[in-house]
Amino acid sequence: MTDALRFCGELDGNLTALEGIVPVVVRLEGDRLRVSGEAAAVDQAYAILSRMRDAANGGAQLTPDDVALAAQDTIRPNGDASGAHPKTLFVASRGKEIRPKTAGQRRLVDSIETNTLTFGIGPAGTGKTFLAMVMAVKALRARQIARLVLSRPAVEAGERLGFLPGDFKEKVDPYLRPLYDALAELIDDAVVERFMDRGTIEVAPLAFMRGRTLSDAFVILDEAQNATREQMKMFLTRLGSGSKMVVNGDVTQIDLPRGVKSGLLDAHALFDGVPDVGVVELDETDVVRHPLVGKIIAAYQRLV
Repeated sequence: MTDALRFCGELDGNLTALEGIVPVVVRLEGDRLRVSGEAAAVDQAYAILSRMRDAANGGAQLTPDDVALAAQDTIRPNGDASGAHPKTLFVASRGKEIRPKTAGQRRLVDSIETNTLTFGIGPAGTGKTFLAMVMAVKALRARQIARLVLSRPAVEAGERLGFLPGDFKEKVDPYLRPLYDALAELIDDAVVERFMDRGTIEVAPLAFMRGRTLSDAFVILDEAQNATREQMKMFLTRLGSGSKMVVNGDVTQIDLPRGVKSGLLDAHALFDGVPDVGVVELDETDVVRHPLVGKIIAAYQRLV
């Protein structure tokens, strides 16, 4: 059998996770696993364990989240039956292996890898921002690009910069904090600070993109539902040679003034089917925060 800790997890946490998904009892006896339960459930458990084994043999350090992903792909109707466990995208500074956890997340990652421009559209908690940041840092580490440019519109929940206390940096930092938080999960704080001092990583409000050409860069626009049509056109036309762009947003959480249309609403109509542009939609099944978040999103969607 493959390495027991890599496969079973700490304190056999992966096996416990499997027992929570499929009604079976799983026990590790020496170098063998014994699975007991109803015949159909045992068959499902063995199919999941087979995928887990292949992933562990490929070098992955499995977690309970990986068990849930293997189960989704194995026994759910909309799962990916290809049999391939998602590859590790990045190993963070603290040793955490980062992989897409849902079918929608894998579509998003594939689109970013293969297209120059990708739109990621979906609700909160689906990992849009984090995965885009992972792909950006990965490209920077591989020297595929020279810098990261991370941006958000400075419009949220009816607030405006002029009404917030402090100098300009203090005004915009709350809007940009999710981008800083995602960076902190991937790179040591000292490295982030050094990259920002050098201009290798730039975090700025969307308004600061006007008049620029962004070449040899990985450019991310987050919370793009709060960009107007004019701002979206301005941002997309900043694309320079050797660059990639990812535009993420949730069209159900638009905070623009009444009567102002979001530029993200046009993405499907304008770019679906355009070569080198990917439009990826995620939904509540792709939520990777607390399981209740997906149910909350589904509940609100029923009101629409």
